[in-house]
Amino acid sequence: MGNPRAAKALKEAEVEPELEAQVAMLAIQLGMLEDAEKLYRSCERFDLLNSFYQVSGDWAKALDLAETQDRIHLRTTYYNYAKYLESVGNKSQAITFFEKSDSHRVEVPRMLQDDTALLEVYVNKMRDKNIYKWWAQYLESQSDMDEALRYYELAQDYLSLVRVFCYMGNIQKASEIANDTGDRAASYHLARHYEGHEDIKQAVHFYTRAQAYNNAIRLCKENGLDDQLMNLALLSNPEDMMEAASYYEEKGSHTDRAVALYHKAGYVSKAVELAFATEQFSALQLIAEGLDEASDPALLERCSDFFISHSQHEKAVELLVAAKKYQEALELCVSQNLTVTEELAEKMTVNKLKDMSEEPRKELLERIADCCMRQGNYHLATKKYTQAGNKLKAMRALLKSGDTEKIVFFANVCRHKDLFIMAANYLQSLDWRTDPDILKTIIGFYTKGRAPELLAGFYEACAQVEIDDYQNYEKALDALTEAYKCLSKAKDSSGKHEVKLSNMQHKIKLMKMFVHVRRLYVENPVEAVRVCEALLEEDDLDPAVRVGDVFGFLVDHYCQQGQYQTAYRRLEELQKLLPSQNLRFYISQKSLESLQRELGVILEQSEQEVIMKDEDEVVEELHESLS
Repeated sequence: MGNPRAAKALKEAEVEPELEAQVAMLAIQLGMLEDAEKLYRSCERFDLLNSFYQVSGDWAKALDLAETQDRIHLRTTYYNYAKYLESVGNKSQAITFFEKSDSHRVEVPRMLQDDTALLEVYVNKMRDKNIYKWWAQYLESQSDMDEALRYYELAQDYLSLVRVFCYMGNIQKASEIANDTGDRAASYHLARHYEGHEDIKQAVHFYTRAQAYNNAIRLCKENGLDDQLMNLALLSNPEDMMEAASYYEEKGSHTDRAVALYHKAGYVSKAVELAFATEQFSALQLIAEGLDEASDPALLERCSDFFISHSQHEKAVELLVAAKKYQEALELCVSQNLTVTEELAEKMTVNKLKDMSEEPRKELLERIADCCMRQGNYHLATKKYTQAGNKLKAMRALLKSGDTEKIVFFANVCRHKDLFIMAANYLQSLDWRTDPDILKTIIGFYTKGRAPELLAGFYEACAQVEIDDYQNYEKALDALTEAYKCLSKAKDSSGKHEVKLSNMQHKIKLMKMFVHVRRLYVENPVEAVRVCEALLEEDDLDPAVRVGDVFGFLVDHYCQQGQYQTAYRRLEELQKLLPSQNLRFYISQKSLESLQRELGVILEQSEQEVIMKDEDEVVEELHESLS
């Protein structure tokens, strides 16, 4: 074709992914515009179709397509159409489309700059801050300062207001604007003006208002304003703080401020060194409060030594822990009798196999637990012993706490033979006689702990309680039988074990005889009495069967039979056998009343009852004297 422009256009169209778009460009170059339009629509390349309409001058179709199918290029289309309208002299319509494209703040003043009257009308009509500012700058360029100031104020351009007032020499008005508005740019410009005129105080003030702290610090250092320098440095960044701290240090005065600024800037080591060198102990204490595990260990240790020397041991312990000097911290707690709180103990509990190997970690945890034990914090000691893997010591600590619920829970969770036995031994110290749950738990723990001898001993104790407290020989016999079964299971072939079994078997035999006597009495009282008399001939009757219970049985029998003299003789025999005991424990009240009624016998009171009676008489006498 000999058309290089068309060849270039086709070359550029090859980047389009759609074949139709490439062919459409060929159709355009061949003058086949309708075909090009159809091709663009078929591949839905509305952006290229929009450009095609604009180049073709068909703005109506371009605007309609942009508003319906190609909205991503809508503002661009408006802008291009506004430029077209401007080129043909239709400025009023151009303004409308410049506004629609949101480019009117720049384009309309540019377009109307030759017609200032129309431009001023447009500026006042739009009430836009950017347009106000542009118009104010134009008026300033025309040396119309009063009008420029009015429009700068409408635009809220405080920097320009301050700049113009400074140019006009009205510094007071510029200062008022900067102070009232707090505008940083305006304050900075005014500060530069004051600095140029060597009004240092005002310059520092407005640099501070502008948050240009480095400039304010520079002026303070140059003019010896040390008090203001400290306040400004604290407001500024770490670099400025460091610079101010160096200034104070070099000057040799206000070293406390230098220490505070080094600390605030993050140069803790430098702050500590300076505090030690200048003996700023109050500042050092303040710095130490901010130290933690991330701080230099050597620094932490040095600070802890300082606090130890000044008898502030709690703070020294915290720093030693932060420095991971756990052994030293514990030794200090022990020597100074400091309480190891749960928080402190957790800080000293290092991660397993991460910060410390297994054996040293266990040793450390046990030392923490030992310290807690000495201080009576048994629950925390239990926790640390458990973490150290020493469950026996953990249980001992828990036993000292007396927390029954946790003791039972810990034994059940650990499921260790020795722990079951320890827990059962502890539960025996409680009032298991009146609490069936505790009784069952004791039996269960001894069973789980595989301690038949201990379980036998507990059953034997149960049997004795049934006899002493309730005189219930039936239940006592059942308990003693269980004790014998348990003792038989014990793997012990020693002579003592056999003797113990033999003795228990004999006790069971005697107890069975007494239980049989009580049951037999209903059917054959004579035989029951005979067996009972035979029981009294046994040398080792007590404690299997209490002698008093046997005599009481006989006394009750003779009283029922009306043989009061015989009953009284039995009573006298019992009194000789048990002179220090209260016989009312064995003889029923009914039998005692019968003996008193028939023979006039009054059973002597025990010493304890006499004492109680004496006390009652004393109380009665006291009441009488008071009345």
